[in-house]
Amino acid sequence: MSEGRSRGKAPPTHDGTGHRARLRERLAEGGPDALLDHELIEYLLALAIPRRDTKPLAKALIAHFGSLGGVLTADWAALERMPGLGETSIAALKIVQAASLRMLRGELVQRPVLSSWQALLDYLRADMAFMSVERVRVLHLNSRNMLLRDDHMGDGTIDQAAVYVREVVKRAVELGSASLILVHNHPSGSPEPSRQDVEFTREIIHALRPIGVSVHDHIIIGTDGHYSMRNEGLM
Repeated sequence: MSEGRSRGKAPPTHDGTGHRARLRERLAEGGPDALLDHELIEYLLALAIPRRDTKPLAKALIAHFGSLGGVLTADWAALERMPGLGETSIAALKIVQAASLRMLRGELVQRPVLSSWQALLDYLRADMAFMSVERVRVLHLNSRNMLLRDDHMGDGTIDQAAVYVREVVKRAVELGSASLILVHNHPSGSPEPSRQDVEFTREIIHALRPIGVSVHDHIIIGTDGHYSMRNEGLM
């Protein structure tokens, strides 16, 4: 699909120079908070589709994905299904997400994770909170609680607990991990753990105990917030 086409008919060209200049001026003078969420998306898309009025498309994206975060973290295939988006405009959205995650991860890796808890939560929320599928990941730490590896175990469901347990133990041995933090998201938005989540956590703890690797926490991320199993006394 060519850039800016909407399912069979190309939209009319648009000269929004004055409007975009006003958005730019507001951004320059007032900083990030000067623009509404849809205006941020609108201006970003205008850079990729310069001859089109991108306000309706920006509003449609926010309405469909629920929020600014939902738009930026939507996967490529989901964005491709939106009328009016092509490869260049999708890449513009995804490069913002990539830059944001790179910046947040940079803050995280420079200090011990346990003393940078808010930085960790910010990073996980930016990456996982708005995902439409469940993602399981494991943060492997060394003896100084520095991040060794952020291991993406898979997308789908935590139903595959037995597979994950074997893989987590294998990776901990390979990396020489001293401890780890389990993380997954709930696409429903609520971070409240299920019985299966709690059982999975206990299986991991039990499997790692013989090799001397501890589990600091199991964090569940949702659009409604996060849940720490350790803080809630579940481990």
